[in-house]
Amino acid sequence: MTPKIWGFIFARGGSKGLPGKNIRPLDGVPLLGYAVRAAHDSGCVERVIVSTDDPAIAEAARACGAEVPFLRPAELARDDSPEWLAWRHAVDALDYFDVFVSLPATAPLRIGADVKACVETYLRGDCDMVVTVRAAERHPSFNMVRLDEDGYASLLMPLGDVARRQDAPAAFDMTTVAYVTSPRFIREHSGLFQGRVRVVEVPAERAVDIDTELDFAFAEFLMRRRNQGKKP
Repeated sequence: MTPKIWGFIFARGGSKGLPGKNIRPLDGVPLLGYAVRAAHDSGCVERVIVSTDDPAIAEAARACGAEVPFLRPAELARDDSPEWLAWRHAVDALDYFDVFVSLPATAPLRIGADVKACVETYLRGDCDMVVTVRAAERHPSFNMVRLDEDGYASLLMPLGDVARRQDAPAAFDMTTVAYVTSPRFIREHSGLFQGRVRVVEVPAERAVDIDTELDFAFAEFLMRRRNQGKKP
């Protein structure tokens, strides 16, 4: 039987770092519209559902081709509200489905193939969760330090006798391109790494995560460059 694969975009209205970012136009398209587009372009996501507490976001989501079957309760849309609880609320509010795909609006440069790769990795059946990563720009054993109580620096994660970065285990940055799991895992657990986790590596240029004005400006530069490349 073909699994029911549903995509979710969690977009609350109270962002303080970049107010209104979820529907802020990026090269003429509301930010969350790119997540909707990637879900549709994947060819494997049957429904795209937006969870929000904000009627303006709900209206924009519908205009972009997503469904908004409920509004998220205010207590699940505060700055300190764990997003996992918003995930749980969403899966409990809907009918039965098999595969949950979270597509944060803040990663607009993802493409449908990235979403499809994550779903296919999950459907192999040897994990509970799929997350996306990119190659780390900084290695915690060579390029990251911590300060002690006197303000002196030391390596964050020293590797003993390993003296060259090339000999160290590869390090990756987690991205917000996609998360894939099951409704059951969300109901029975409270965090990403409480089960078996696989990763899909995404190129850095498709893994930009928008949290600040600088992030937004960089994403807009990359998006305009991409869109200009499509023009005849």
